[in-house]
Amino acid sequence: MNTLQYKGYNGSIEYSSEDDCLFGKVIGIEKRHLISYEGTTLDELKTDFRAGIDNYLEMCHQQGWKPAKPYNGTINVRLTPEIHVRTAQRSAELGISINAFIKETLQKAVMI
Repeated sequence: MNTLQYKGYNGSIEYSSEDDCLFGKVIGIEKRHLISYEGTTLDELKTDFRAGIDNYLEMCHQQGWKPAKPYNGTINVRLTPEIHVRTAQRSAELGISINAFIKETLQKAVMI
């Protein structure tokens, strides 16, 4: 998936054939902090994306709010009891925590 990146934020790139335009939204932050953007060219999309991030950060600064950070590194994963037990057993065999085991397993799965 192609994404835009700016100041630690990532944004999607989508196309609407109905409107003949590009659009997207910042991914990885809560929906209540929706930052969307659009453009008829890739350059316009990038410019609107950056402006959206800058406007959001400026608004947070003016209001005294802490800006939402994308992907803060914490996730809640629901497992079946069987997977939970096997994960605990395997991590114990390796002498590491369940958290470290899951992190290492995910790193292997997503690193190309």
